[in-house]
Amino acid sequence: MKVNKVDFCHQLEDNAHGVDVVGMFFFEDNAYVLQKGNPIGERLAKVAADKGMLLMACDQCAYEREIDGMLVEGATIGCFPNLYGALSGNMPDQVITL
Repeated sequence: MKVNKVDFCHQLEDNAHGVDVVGMFFFEDNAYVLQKGNPIGERLAKVAADKGMLLMACDQCAYEREIDGMLVEGATIGCFPNLYGALSGNMPDQVITL
Protein backbone atom coordinates (compact mmCIF):
# COMPACT_ATOMS: atom_id res chain seq x y z
CA MET A 1 0.00 0.00 0.00
CA LYS A 2 1.36 3.42 -0.94
CA VAL A 3 0.74 6.28 1.50
CA ASN A 4 0.90 9.86 0.28
CA LYS A 5 2.81 11.52 3.09
CA VAL A 6 1.93 15.08 2.10
CA ASP A 7 -1.75 14.63 1.21
CA PHE A 8 -2.81 16.41 4.40
CA CYS A 9 -0.84 19.49 3.25
CA HIS A 10 -2.89 19.62 0.05
CA GLN A 11 -6.08 19.20 2.07
CA LEU A 12 -5.18 22.04 4.42
CA GLU A 13 -4.01 24.31 1.60
CA ASP A 14 -7.19 23.69 -0.39
CA ASN A 15 -9.58 23.93 2.59
CA ALA A 16 -10.59 20.34 1.84
CA HIS A 17 -9.62 18.64 5.11
CA GLY A 18 -13.20 18.66 6.36
CA VAL A 19 -12.56 20.24 9.78
CA ASP A 20 -10.86 23.33 11.12
CA VAL A 21 -7.40 22.26 12.27
CA VAL A 22 -6.38 24.56 15.14
CA GLY A 23 -2.98 23.03 15.87
CA MET A 24 -0.49 20.31 15.15
CA PHE A 25 1.97 18.86 17.66
CA PHE A 26 5.04 16.94 16.48
CA PHE A 27 7.08 14.54 18.60
CA GLU A 28 9.93 12.06 18.22
CA ASP A 29 11.42 12.13 14.71
CA ASN A 30 8.29 13.86 13.38
CA ALA A 31 9.72 17.03 14.94
CA TYR A 32 12.08 17.18 11.96
CA VAL A 33 9.07 18.17 9.83
CA LEU A 34 9.18 21.58 11.51
CA GLN A 35 12.87 22.16 10.81
CA LYS A 36 13.58 25.12 8.51
CA GLY A 37 14.06 23.95 4.95
CA ASN A 38 11.83 20.89 5.30
CA PRO A 39 9.38 21.23 2.38
CA ILE A 40 6.41 19.87 4.36
CA GLY A 41 7.21 22.10 7.32
CA GLU A 42 7.54 25.16 5.12
CA ARG A 43 4.15 24.46 3.56
CA LEU A 44 2.61 23.92 6.99
CA ALA A 45 4.13 27.18 8.22
CA LYS A 46 2.40 29.05 5.40
CA VAL A 47 -0.93 27.34 6.13
CA ALA A 48 -0.51 28.04 9.86
CA ALA A 49 0.20 31.72 9.22
CA ASP A 50 -2.79 32.03 6.88
CA LYS A 51 -5.22 30.20 9.17
CA GLY A 52 -3.90 31.02 12.65
CA MET A 53 -3.01 27.37 13.26
CA LEU A 54 -0.52 26.40 15.98
CA LEU A 55 2.58 24.40 15.06
CA MET A 56 4.47 22.99 18.05
CA ALA A 57 7.32 20.50 18.41
CA CYS A 58 7.87 18.51 21.58
CA ASP A 59 10.50 20.46 23.49
CA GLN A 60 12.54 17.44 24.59
CA CYS A 61 12.38 15.95 21.10
CA ALA A 62 13.63 19.22 19.58
CA TYR A 63 16.44 19.52 22.17
CA GLU A 64 17.55 15.91 21.65
CA ARG A 65 17.67 16.44 17.88
CA GLU A 66 19.32 19.84 18.28
CA ILE A 67 16.71 21.60 16.16
CA ASP A 68 15.15 23.81 18.84
CA GLY A 69 16.54 26.99 17.27
CA MET A 70 15.94 25.92 13.68
CA LEU A 71 12.17 25.65 13.31
CA VAL A 72 10.04 27.05 10.50
CA GLU A 73 8.60 30.53 10.90
CA GLY A 74 5.87 30.61 13.56
CA ALA A 75 6.56 27.14 15.01
CA THR A 76 7.33 26.82 18.68
CA ILE A 77 8.42 24.15 21.12
CA GLY A 78 6.72 22.95 24.27
CA CYS A 79 5.20 20.06 26.15
CA PHE A 80 1.54 19.02 26.35
CA PRO A 81 0.73 21.57 29.10
CA ASN A 82 2.12 24.28 26.80
CA LEU A 83 0.02 22.90 23.94
CA TYR A 84 -3.16 22.96 26.04
CA GLY A 85 -2.41 26.51 27.18
CA ALA A 86 -1.72 27.70 23.64
CA LEU A 87 -5.00 26.22 22.42
CA SER A 88 -7.09 27.29 25.44
CA GLY A 89 -8.73 30.10 23.48
CA ASN A 90 -9.74 27.73 20.70
CA MET A 91 -9.88 24.23 22.18
CA PRO A 92 -10.27 21.47 19.60
CA ASP A 93 -13.28 19.17 19.55
CA GLN A 94 -11.04 16.20 18.75
CA VAL A 95 -7.41 15.30 19.21
CA ILE A 96 -5.91 12.86 16.73
CA THR A 97 -2.49 11.32 17.19
CA LEU A 98 -0.50 9.12 14.85
